Amino acid sequence: MRKPIIAGNWKMNKTMAETKDMITALKPLVAEADCDVVLCVPFTDLQTAKKAAKGSNVKIGAENVHWAEKGAFTGEVSADMLKELKVDYVIIGHSERRQYFGETDETVNKRVQAALNAKIKPIVCVGETEAEREGGLTEKVLERQIVEGLKGFKAKDFDKIVIAYEPVWAIGTGKTATATDANNTIGYIRHILAKKFHRSIAEKTRIQYGGSMNVKNCKELMAEEEIDGGLIGGASLKVDDFAYIVNYNK
Repeated sequence: MRKPIIAGNWKMNKTMAETKDMITALKPLVAEADCDVVLCVPFTDLQTAKKAAKGSNVKIGAENVHWAEKGAFTGEVSADMLKELKVDYVIIGHSERRQYFGETDETVNKRVQAALNAKIKPIVCVGETEAEREGGLTEKVLERQIVEGLKGFKAKDFDKIVIAYEPVWAIGTGKTATATDANNTIGYIRHILAKKFHRSIAEKTRIQYGGSMNVKNCKELMAEEEIDGGLIGGASLKVDDFAYIVNYNK
């Protein structure tokens, strides 16, 4: 039985003061959640977020990590730096990182390895663009991203890895895959895991939906058998909206 995981991705939003206020307000609203609750925040907010979430069921994640332990990588942050802050999760391979910052399947693979080495749980993002979807390439793209992005990992590693299916055409656009389409595509991702890795891996790996899940569609999406949670963008910036999604089954 896979435990659902609802994770917020704040992207480039919220100051330290805003972070403290939001997490303080959120904690009592999600204290009885039946799912894992995660907030992935900007690097500058991590220490504040960890302090604000202390003693609660809210876990804190980062939005990226570099594969090298140290070096001349201006603007990057290493896994050891995140580990020192006691970060629980990290998002890797988000479509915005792929689109704007040159992330590839190869660099995703290296970042996932760095996170696992530091005992930080990676949320690995995969998904097709609108052009790829319209060209009938969804399955081919997903298979490439999963096989190359997770190449070399062992069964025990998948106990810690979360996959987020985020159709790029549905991120920040207001468009959303239907619950049935999202479920079928995530089912296909599970099929890839079984075929390329092992059936047991496919059965235990948690796979989120990350394409504009919000208060209006979360119950319908989370009712689907293959969907194990959500990677929430805009709705994670609002206390009441994020709490509603976390408590989708109440």
